[in-house]
Amino acid sequence: MIIKTLVENTSTSEEFNSEHGLCLHIETKKHKLLFDLGASALFVENAKKMNVDLSKVDLVVISHGHYDHGGGLKAFLNVNSKAKIYLNQKAFDKHYANIRGGDKAYIGLDEGLLPNERFIFVDDNIIIDDELELFSSIKGRRLASLGNQDLFMELSSSMVQDDFAHEQNLIIKEDSKTLLVAGCAHNGIVNIIDHLNIANNGSISHVIGGFHLYNRAANTCEDPLLVSQIGEYLKNTDSKYYTCHCTGIEPYKKMKEIMGEKIQYLATGSQLIL
Repeated sequence: MIIKTLVENTSTSEEFNSEHGLCLHIETKKHKLLFDLGASALFVENAKKMNVDLSKVDLVVISHGHYDHGGGLKAFLNVNSKAKIYLNQKAFDKHYANIRGGDKAYIGLDEGLLPNERFIFVDDNIIIDDELELFSSIKGRRLASLGNQDLFMELSSSMVQDDFAHEQNLIIKEDSKTLLVAGCAHNGIVNIIDHLNIANNGSISHVIGGFHLYNRAANTCEDPLLVSQIGEYLKNTDSKYYTCHCTGIEPYKKMKEIMGEKIQYLATGSQLIL
């Protein structure tokens, strides 16, 4: 399994531009897929530099309905004519975030792309094939990010706290490896892993994703105590972790102190072989 980071908040070198967003190209024995599409068409530029042929991508997963994960949808539809795009059924709901000054900014997906026959809307979970599975409906809220309090959704013409029912996660099984890929883990990476343990999906060997420990709107990181508690939990699992995007550099450094070689950081331009 080969994972190339096409978009992330940081870069491995000046060769690659970066943005607040996430896009991973994952090549398995059966698939060439994209997990998220970043905030813009930047992933197209970086794909060329990393020798990724986007026309050969056969499947796309959008983790949730925020622009920094699905902002590149229109660009992808322009460069690829075949891949199905899997989204949660609530992904195109209206989502907002607090910004400085007390206003709320729209951070959802482009509704102008609807309808589209290539979009596949997923409910709670779906088994795509013997390699790929999507799941959502995370109920727990243990050690969840306080930064979620700045995120909202529109419900019956009212603005309410986002419940992140639009967030889905990907499981990839290949040989003896089981990879969990999360976009921002708004529901909490601890709760996502707890959900898998209860569902008895087997041991997760590797985890990739953001842990939402950095609040971009407020430019603040989560309480170091919360970061430490998450780090201690993850350290005691059997998984190897690769984090990025909304985890934030300072929280990552704190987790690195706790977890050591069990956690690494992925940046734009990086390649990981599992």
